[in-house]
Amino acid sequence: MSGATVTTVSSNGTYSFTKPNRESITLLAGLGVEGDVHAGVTVKHRSRVAQDPTQPNLRQVHLIQAELFDDVAGAGFEVAPGDLGENVTTRGIDLLALPTGTLLRLGAEAVVEVTGLRNPCAQIDDFRHGLLKQVVGRDENGEIVRKAGIMGVVLTGGEVRPGDPVRAELPTGPHRPLERV
Repeated sequence: MSGATVTTVSSNGTYSFTKPNRESITLLAGLGVEGDVHAGVTVKHRSRVAQDPTQPNLRQVHLIQAELFDDVAGAGFEVAPGDLGENVTTRGIDLLALPTGTLLRLGAEAVVEVTGLRNPCAQIDDFRHGLLKQVVGRDENGEIVRKAGIMGVVLTGGEVRPGDPVRAELPTGPHRPLERV
């Protein structure tokens, strides 16, 4: 996992599927990305708020590996960083293979604890028709495979910029595979 970097950072203060790229973002402990519509102690994603607005926000930060964009480009889809609503785009680390509870150190100070997988929704097909099938599939056992990134909560705040290193600290104990959050 050495050599992993942040390639792009994105945020948006209003509900929108995509998020504009920024020169930097500031992560706030216990909240998420400063000024981002999904920041907060309790859930901010509309579907989650409709279910129970008092749920803890396990989706404060959305991370996607840039390698996903390479993969979907091979299937004819042009997707750029921020297009799928992520806050942090990385390269050189297999985010989807990380266990629950992994600590991601982003830049000099920020620490994000991985809580689970993003559950892609039909809005992805509204963005690019047919893209949902590229980011959600089934494995050889028929189990659902989600490829649209991971979610986390901010343990330690700090500024994150493109070019910053990404370091993963695996949790002790048995490996707990990521599940949808």
